[in-house]
Amino acid sequence: MPTPASTTAPARGTGSAVGRAAPALGPLGLFTVLLGAALPLIDFFIVNVALPTIDHDLAAGPAMLELVVAGYGLSYAVLLVLGGRLGDLFGRRRLFLVGMAAFGVTSLACGLAPDAWTLVGARVAQGASAALMLPQVLATIHSSTTGARRAKALSLYGATAGLAMVAGQILGGVLVAADLAGSGWRAIFLVNVPVAVAGLLLAVRTVPETRSERPAPVDVPGTLLLGLALLTLLAPLTEGRAAGWPLWTWVALGIFPFAAGAFWRVELRADRRGRTPLVPPSLLGLVSLRRGLALVLPFSVGFGGFMFVIAVALQQGLRMSAVVSGLTLVPMAVAFFGASLAGPRLVRRWGTRVVTAGALVQAFGIGLLALAAWGSWPSLSAWSLLPGMAVAGLGQGLQLPVLFRVVLSEVPADRAGVGSGVMVTTQQSALALGVATLGSLFLSLSASGSMGTALTVTLLIQVAAVLLTALMSLRLPRAVS
Repeated sequence: MPTPASTTAPARGTGSAVGRAAPALGPLGLFTVLLGAALPLIDFFIVNVALPTIDHDLAAGPAMLELVVAGYGLSYAVLLVLGGRLGDLFGRRRLFLVGMAAFGVTSLACGLAPDAWTLVGARVAQGASAALMLPQVLATIHSSTTGARRAKALSLYGATAGLAMVAGQILGGVLVAADLAGSGWRAIFLVNVPVAVAGLLLAVRTVPETRSERPAPVDVPGTLLLGLALLTLLAPLTEGRAAGWPLWTWVALGIFPFAAGAFWRVELRADRRGRTPLVPPSLLGLVSLRRGLALVLPFSVGFGGFMFVIAVALQQGLRMSAVVSGLTLVPMAVAFFGASLAGPRLVRRWGTRVVTAGALVQAFGIGLLALAAWGSWPSLSAWSLLPGMAVAGLGQGLQLPVLFRVVLSEVPADRAGVGSGVMVTTQQSALALGVATLGSLFLSLSASGSMGTALTVTLLIQVAAVLLTALMSLRLPRAVS
């Protein structure tokens, strides 16, 4: 039975239904919300392979290209927790529909952008619409499924998230190379429009409405301070290298710890006074959520950095086409998906030790990739990368869906939006941090030496980080609901 704190309305209704049993999320409804989860993650990565074409068509330049990427990621990360809170307040299906519609409209604006600044503005708006849509996915799953059905739905969510991040670069390469009706890079955005329309039609009929029984008002001070903290951290890290690390980047990084400290003090004060802050410190008191997030963070940093570094190394270093570069990631995607589907059965038997095993497998796979890069550069081929890609994907698939389950396992249903917002904000911010840190390290090493050596060193650093997360995973609660 659903948790009593969750209230719902029929899928086609508009209000809450206090005291009424929550309608289950059916297979088609689950497909619909997972579609909504895939779109924002695909668009975070899909633009990477199109940047050279965008530069050529719009005369954008390196700094402007960074803004095309960073503008989406920053607005997305900053507004995710707020999106989760708004879903708790106004209804998760309603916010999902608003976000999906806005994502379609802003994708159209990106695809029709006549110049670089218009594209940057449309990308910022696209990231904001994604932030309205994505938190509702996990919150809806958490509020309208229980037991084995929830475990399976979360495993599918994890599989979707991993596949979407890999598929973004594959799909981007295919669409740019296809040059549909002469659209070039614009097709990577325009393809979202019919998908968003289909998602809207499906969501109206298949996704149940859920909301918190005791919705809290928006925490304005907390929202502003969290936005300031994330902006002062992510903006300089993502823009600094391309801009040459001007003074504003160092000023922003200097402001970050003060903004983060002020945010935490405001949230603690609101919690003590009986209000509901944007990120309730009491929620972070849940052992499973706190320890799960401690692993989602390094996992996502490594994933984001890996995807960026591999794309640059294959396309710029080995001169592979965007299509071949994307297809090189297919073994990782297939192995990730298979491991994600096997996750619930493995967790029933081994508990969260599956995460530990997955981290060890991932470390071995990345080690194989480092060995191939060290021994075969510049003759490295997609075939020589296949074993490492498959093994690394298998390890990643054993970790991510289980971590999602761990993070949300103890979150009350009436705080599902807040909990999922905190988790996806952590994930999204960490993806951006991975690009900024591992990506900057790789590019710096490449500029002063061989790109093959830079790739090997970067991958070995990631192996060390993954082994550290394997040790950290031993502190996870052994059982997970």
